[in-house]
Amino acid sequence: MDMHAMTRMTRFLSFVIPAKAGIHLLPHPQSMGLEMDSRLRGNDVGVWGKRPIQRAILALLTALTFLAAPAHAERIKDLGTFQGVRPNQLTGYGIVVGLAGSGDDSLDYATQGMKGVVSRFGLTLPQGINPALKNAAAVLVTADLPAFAKPGQRLDVTVSALGKAKSLRGGTLILTPLRGADNEIYGMAQGNLAVGGLGVSGADGSQVSVNIPSAGRIPGGATVERAVATGFDTAPTLTFNLSEADLTTALRVADGINRTYGDHRAKAVDAVSVTIDAAPGASDRIMMMGMIENIEVSPADAPAKVIVNARTGTVVINGAVKIHPAAIAHGKITVSVNESPRVVQPAPFSQGQTAVEQSSSISIDQEKKPMINFKGGASLADIVKAVNAIGASPADMVAILEALKQAGALKAELVVL
Repeated sequence: MDMHAMTRMTRFLSFVIPAKAGIHLLPHPQSMGLEMDSRLRGNDVGVWGKRPIQRAILALLTALTFLAAPAHAERIKDLGTFQGVRPNQLTGYGIVVGLAGSGDDSLDYATQGMKGVVSRFGLTLPQGINPALKNAAAVLVTADLPAFAKPGQRLDVTVSALGKAKSLRGGTLILTPLRGADNEIYGMAQGNLAVGGLGVSGADGSQVSVNIPSAGRIPGGATVERAVATGFDTAPTLTFNLSEADLTTALRVADGINRTYGDHRAKAVDAVSVTIDAAPGASDRIMMMGMIENIEVSPADAPAKVIVNARTGTVVINGAVKIHPAAIAHGKITVSVNESPRVVQPAPFSQGQTAVEQSSSISIDQEKKPMINFKGGASLADIVKAVNAIGASPADMVAILEALKQAGALKAELVVL
């Protein structure tokens, strides 16, 4: 290979590889933009344009960084969210019309709601007259307002019957304001309902229902009327909150951010929050948040837990559970009581009476099971194998786990639902 070809290949490598992994190498986010911009203009300035050997070494280190990354690493964006970047719940009270006789009939709150609807158009119902609203129903409308939602954007809404309406199939929601927790209007909802359920009733009172016909959805049925200020751009620092509290994971998130930026701008405040020093301003913080979300870290292993649902007999054991040396013998005792009453007839001419004599038979059947010996450090696979060997049912499994916990052999948190 001649010198010109090698030079061209070196320039190609210096452009492609660092651009892909620039987040791991550059000391500051703005330096990447300056160096790339100067290179595109053709100027020989910056780290990437001076020394081909240095460029090759940096490219090799970048590749080794990716090879050394643990296989179970996760993006920071999958571990939690930034404070202030969150959805808000909206709720409204409205009227659905156009039902095929499956509405609320003459319920007072449905009648009052309909009076409010018709009053918008200058109509007034006579005093003392309550219409039978079999084709209308009072409903509650709910929606989630996502972070950064702007006026004019569309939201999906869920409509649920509030009274005795049997079905909302074929109904249309009349214009309904959606309010937030501060009682301010943030959206307006209206549209035709999509109901996935079906309900049919007969004259004798028999009914057949498929899914839930008294609730439905309107895709894109609401329009955002007001934006919610998140406050992330004016807060003294950025705060990242983990979805699950864990001190080790919080420390690793802070360490991953510091390694990427080459400084100590991130600090773990507690088991949930990590604060990050950032310059004020929406544009700079948005860029930083986007880069931080794609940093990969290795979350801490989950604590050892055993989840037991005593009502359904469901037992869930995670892989961190260990068993200390213990021996288990579990068997069943079945007690059967059979009642066989007999009718006793008196002797002839004895002036006696016919009587019933009780006859009971009690039997005990004890099922023998072998004793299982757990060695120290038994894993989840050992536990499952041993339980299957003694033929324990889910209910028996609950009893065994509780006994192991009481004996101090189960080193895990036992959660009974």
